[in-house]
Amino acid sequence: MTTSNETTQKLPLTKRPAWKALENHYQNIHETSMRTLFAEDPHRGERFVADGAGVHLDYSKNRITDETVQMLVRLAVECGLRENIDAMFSGKKINITENRAVLHTALRIPRTGRLLVDGKDVVSEVHAVLDRMGTFSDKVRAGQWRGFTDKPIRNIVNIGIGGSDLGPVMAYEALKHYSQRNLTFRFVSNVDGTDFEEAARDLNPEETLFIVSSKTFTTLETMTNARTARSWTLNALHDEKAIARHFVAVSTNGAEVTKFGIDTENMFGFWDWVGGRYSMDSAIGLSTMIAIGQDNFRAMLAGFHSMDEHFRTAPFDKNLPVLMGLLTIWYNNFFGAQTTAVLPYDQYLKRFPAYLQQLTMESNGKYVTVDGKRVDYETSPIFWGEPGTNGQHSFYQMIHQGTKLIPCDFIGFCKPLNRYPHHHQLLMANMIAQAEALAFGWTAEQVKAEGSPDWLVPHRTFEGNRPSNTILCDELTPHILGALVALYEHSVFTQGTIWNIDSFDQWGVELGKVLAKRIIPELENSAASPLGHDSSTNALVTHYLRVKKE
Repeated sequence: MTTSNETTQKLPLTKRPAWKALENHYQNIHETSMRTLFAEDPHRGERFVADGAGVHLDYSKNRITDETVQMLVRLAVECGLRENIDAMFSGKKINITENRAVLHTALRIPRTGRLLVDGKDVVSEVHAVLDRMGTFSDKVRAGQWRGFTDKPIRNIVNIGIGGSDLGPVMAYEALKHYSQRNLTFRFVSNVDGTDFEEAARDLNPEETLFIVSSKTFTTLETMTNARTARSWTLNALHDEKAIARHFVAVSTNGAEVTKFGIDTENMFGFWDWVGGRYSMDSAIGLSTMIAIGQDNFRAMLAGFHSMDEHFRTAPFDKNLPVLMGLLTIWYNNFFGAQTTAVLPYDQYLKRFPAYLQQLTMESNGKYVTVDGKRVDYETSPIFWGEPGTNGQHSFYQMIHQGTKLIPCDFIGFCKPLNRYPHHHQLLMANMIAQAEALAFGWTAEQVKAEGSPDWLVPHRTFEGNRPSNTILCDELTPHILGALVALYEHSVFTQGTIWNIDSFDQWGVELGKVLAKRIIPELENSAASPLGHDSSTNALVTHYLRVKKE
């Protein structure tokens, strides 16, 4: 028998009852100010909160009522979010365009857990790789892994791109407080030779270890940088045998790894059910483990798992990733907000917004549904941001008084990791004040009461009613970092489910790569056959070749 919800799920998104109800609700509420909402409900700031995995979410400063939340939750139910969550966690192949399971959550299941995929227990496989990573990282940290000239490794350079770079560099910066400070870590991703040049220029090849992260070991940018690193090493050490002591691989292509000169004993694998942007807690995180040690790395995995379980089990109206995902839907699809600002008030999280850009926009920046149909609604907003308080002296002007609605996520910590508590109090005061200012603004009457002349009043008035979430944690630990990343992973999944898109493929990155392979030989060989592009591309190639020749 077909249930009413199964029937509803077959309707186009914008025809579903919950969507229609939200459209009507928006018309009734969109001009209501947060000043009014808080005045009518003095306890609002205590009610619109949720907790999970060590993360406290205050979402009271949003343009919502209890009815809004109920309607958004109903939309999630109508779109089959519960069924999709269960499917993902059970290992079903929900990445339909690549016919793959989506099991980054399996990377952080405790050793005692068990999950069968295609008849294999993936948990035991995951922990076998983690154990090998742990053994290797312990040797490097203890100075027992020696280079070709018997000097201990002091420099670790991660070579990757996309998820093989953004995750490791973000995690390293975020957890630098916990890192082993006598080791130097660098990250190379851009095929621009400047990236490698600046990363390696002050390093001693005898003390440098390269981690080459490429699942296929054929990624153009990564392997170009890897071959440059190989030449850089051999120019100093003059022996092919040195490669095996100064390079390790995170890959699944043993043949290519061996051909490069890396011993496959020092190859750390992962699986096709781990997407690149979801892989920082797999072997891709080898540089992170070397930096912070395997105990801290496992604590980070425990934080991921804690948020996984919260997402999997908590009721939707108390579920942090679900609430954040639904609020993104609310502003993106009903208010027409085009961006979301992520504003961490912690310098260690300076690369967190950049990491989230890939996680969110590569996942949900799509205009085709899982059924292959063109959407008739907006999908992923643009994610961006900078740490506070720097951003306050940069782009906050537009958030406060600009013409675009920009929902914000503020992220802060109650306890500092540095030795300067007064600095931290100023930092947190600014974060809390910014959220308050965005919500309630500063009226003309308040400006006049300060003695401002009439002509200046319009310039100093803030209309407020700008929405934000505030995420507050006790302290930035490996556990909390894992929980924060998982929070956004599952928020992205929630949004993708509502929009009925495949959040786990990324075909949009392929076309540029294909065309680049056509253009590379044209730039390398000025005597190439006639160009076959459009007039603009032909002219650009010709101009480049002319200047290069001169």
